[in-house]
Amino acid sequence: MDNCLPLLTIQCYQCEEVTHNECSTPEFIVNCTVNVQDMCQKEVLVKEDGKHYRKSCASSGACLIASSGYQQFCTGKLNSVCISCCNTPLCNGPRQKKQSSRKRVPSAASSLIPLHSLSLILIPFLLHPSSIFC
Repeated sequence: MDNCLPLLTIQCYQCEEVTHNECSTPEFIVNCTVNVQDMCQKEVLVKEDGKHYRKSCASSGACLIASSGYQQFCTGKLNSVCISCCNTPLCNGPRQKKQSSRKRVPSAASSLIPLHSLSLILIPFLLHPSSIFC
């Protein structure tokens, strides 16, 4: 009997500090690391010359911790930093005008699970990522 986890992969947009959300085109699509990077992450930084975007693959633990850690800096004003996490293919692209069936993952700070409880669940995987593989 095989106790291995199924191979799960997600596709996300990936780019570093671009303006106008311009990295949401096919050439910026990447395949995330199988069974490790299970979410897409989007950072929006507000600078003097406008909004800058960073997009990438991320592990759920790292993304949720980062998004909750930066929540206090997500004001929408100058020098604001907002980090969001999502778990469906290409979900870190531009927002759809009409709400789709896409699942948005709430930040750890706004979820029902307190951050310290979340970290107790995730720390073993962060310390021993090989334990999720066969």
